[in-house]
This record gives sequence, structure tokens and C-alpha cells, in this order.
Amino acid sequence: MRPDIKFHLRDASKGAALAIGPGKIALLEAIAQTGSISSAARTLGMSYRRAWVLVDETNRCLARPAVRASSGGPRGGGAALTATGNELVRRYRTLERRTDAAARRELAPLLRSVPARAATEKRGG
Repeated sequence: MRPDIKFHLRDASKGAALAIGPGKIALLEAIAQTGSISSAARTLGMSYRRAWVLVDETNRCLARPAVRASSGGPRGGGAALTATGNELVRRYRTLERRTDAAARRELAPLLRSVPARAATEKRGG
């Protein structure tokens, strides 16, 4: 049994309103892959409006924007991660891996050991 760690970072002190979690990071990664907020939203099964709100919240809480969007042009504009956005994704994923490893180390003595075969059979695999 392996704990499923979802790392969320929240800081509401001094009016900062920072909130970064797996959903926003997945959205940033999808924007990097698709080059578009609307395509990223479709990929993740969310509305364009929801994706835009999440991008706007992320941009507002950082010293520099994570996403730069452009409108118009022959293909209707697009979006790309800035250096800050790429760095945010990289640092978040690093923190996520470290937090997951620390949690597994701390919880290991308390968890029941499940043989690999039994775990696979239980999941129907």
C-alpha cells in the first residue's frame, strides 16, 4: 500500500492568497504541451472559463506571470509558459516527489505490507 500524496501550497498571510496544487500544475503542464489555454482545458476536461480563472489566479499570486497569452493572429492566438511558469512546475514537482518520499518513510512502519501479487489481484489486474 502506497500513500497517495497530493501536495498543496497555500499562504493567505499578508494578503498573498497563494494557492498552488496539482490542478493548477496540471493545467500549466497542459498549456506547455498544447500551446493554448482552451486546448489545455479540453485536455483536462474543464471549461475554458475555469482554466482562465486558474491561470489568472496563478499569475496574480506570483512576482512574474507563469503564463503569457496572446490573442488574434491566423490561428486565434495561444499561450505559453514563461520562465517563471516553467520554474514553478519544476519546483512544485520536486517538492511533490520529496514530500511523497518523506511521507512514505514516516508512514512505512505503520502500514500493512501487501504482497505485489495480492495488490494486483485486489485491483482486478
